[in-house]
Amino acid sequence: MFGGKPVIGIAGGIGSGKTFVANLFGELGCLVISADDQVRQAYKDFRVKQALKQWWGNLIFSPNGEVDRSAVARKVFSRHDDLKKLEQLLHPIISQARDQMMRAKANDPQVLAFIWDTPLLMETGLHEQCDAVVFVEVPIEERRKRVSEGRAWDVSELESREKLQMPLDKKQEISDYVISNTAGADQVRAQVREVLSRILAGMTPTTGPT
Repeated sequence: MFGGKPVIGIAGGIGSGKTFVANLFGELGCLVISADDQVRQAYKDFRVKQALKQWWGNLIFSPNGEVDRSAVARKVFSRHDDLKKLEQLLHPIISQARDQMMRAKANDPQVLAFIWDTPLLMETGLHEQCDAVVFVEVPIEERRKRVSEGRAWDVSELESREKLQMPLDKKQEISDYVISNTAGADQVRAQVREVLSRILAGMTPTTGPT
């Protein structure tokens, strides 16, 4: 709990629509804290730019001087040591930004809960700080289709990235609730509403979509 409000983490595979589900919680009065937005801001930090330039030179910068996130991804996702180094640089900055957002809204009666939309929620141990974790379930075939259409990834790209993450069955096992994100938006929204109601009421977590 933070300021008397539950902290809810969102977990799931790449392409499962975690941000979509997080935003549905946002529609119901929760404050969504997006790690992706915080990373984007962190890359604008002069100290971060200087560190990245020292490590990898100018090749990871776009012509306008901003960090090219795609170039960074190509650097780190095939090199575990580089990925760890990047995480150690960014995580303290992201953590500070997340805490500032939560403190600013801790006493806001219109905020029902805090939603952590963090891709590596479990890999970084942040799930242990959550009052509840919601797993977004989508079959692998559908996720492959989504990343192919939305990110122009091939199957090998998805598989190589997920190998660096905790297995999905383990993530689902750790989670308190499961939401299926394969139906229409209204059906997913209904699941989110039910899960939020259960969390706010302090009821026993479910083990599958409601």
